[in-house]
Amino acid sequence: MKIVWRRGTATVRDVYESLLESRHIAYTTVMTMMNILEGKGYLKKDKQDRAYLYRPAKPERVVIGGMVREFVNRVFDGAASPLLVHLVHDSRLSERDRRELLKLIDQAGKSEGAP
Repeated sequence: MKIVWRRGTATVRDVYESLLESRHIAYTTVMTMMNILEGKGYLKKDKQDRAYLYRPAKPERVVIGGMVREFVNRVFDGAASPLLVHLVHDSRLSERDRRELLKLIDQAGKSEGAP
């Protein structure tokens, strides 16, 4: 998805070649994943010559929100607390990230109390 968002449109080959720059992956794996993303409504495709040209069906923020909700529902039975606890204790979370998380929690608490 990140590659398609960054480019605006992309073929399976475009995504495959972009991913090859950082890791080994099979072309068929990329094709399967893009078909799954299309089936879930995250991508749309149009025929262009002999290939399909994919484009984002929804804005990045909407898709990421949906994916996170799906993940939390599937892995944590809908409870976000275990995920947040893990993130807070994860050593890869920087002090800046922790401050940002606290700021977001504070803002959310203030908006809940607003009329």
